[in-house]
Amino acid sequence: MYPHERSLVEKMSGKPFALIGVNSDSDRDKVKKVIEEKGITWRSFWNGGSTSGPISTDWNIRGWPTAYLIDAKGVIRWKSVGVDENVLDAEIEKLMKEVEGGSG
Repeated sequence: MYPHERSLVEKMSGKPFALIGVNSDSDRDKVKKVIEEKGITWRSFWNGGSTSGPISTDWNIRGWPTAYLIDAKGVIRWKSVGVDENVLDAEIEKLMKEVEGGSG
């Protein structure tokens, strides 16, 4: 998913959009290396080294990857376990049209 995420960050540059990741790997040094190697420029939080860490527990995550689309008011507008990039893009576009139209 990293190439798609990277393209989203580039495409949405200058728009009211933020990509936030959550990483559950146990080796933080390895995570830092992957972030550098894969060109991850967006915020990525560490989940305590486990898929049952504090973030996934608070958000009731049961499968990886899980994606949420959250609007500017903090309302979850879309959620998916196992992310279809085309569907994700369509949902983002739909929300961005609302924002740009002033109804979001």
